[in-house]
Amino acid sequence: MEISSKLPVQQIRAFSRFYTDIIGLLDKHLLQSDYSLAEARILYEINAASGMQASQIIAAMYIDKSYLSRLLKKLEKDKLIIKKPSQQDARASILSLTDKGMAEFMKLNQASDVQINDLIKKLSAEKQQELVSHMQQIMNILKQK
Repeated sequence: MEISSKLPVQQIRAFSRFYTDIIGLLDKHLLQSDYSLAEARILYEINAASGMQASQIIAAMYIDKSYLSRLLKKLEKDKLIIKKPSQQDARASILSLTDKGMAEFMKLNQASDVQINDLIKKLSAEKQQELVSHMQQIMNILKQK
């Protein structure tokens, strides 16, 4: 009985390792860029929200506050993001992408699209749709808590 209860955990972990390896999520620099997965994801979140507070990034990414702070300092030093005082709360800052940050985000986003397209381009349209459907089912199942 105990072996069967471990089997799904082992299979899920094996899939996770397979997927992170196949798209290089653990590489020091994502998509041959100068940025890590966490840094690229921060740029994504800021872009998607058209600016946001650090606390919103923490909630969206489930990231440690001090780790986020270090990453934001690096992105600010690289002139990819800018902090402006919040009009609603003087204690908070709104983070937004600079023009350079937007260009880097667009480059990363395009490279990610190319990477995934290269991964699935040999699959038939039906197999691509089947893959997407299974991924959607996985997300739906895991969202049910």
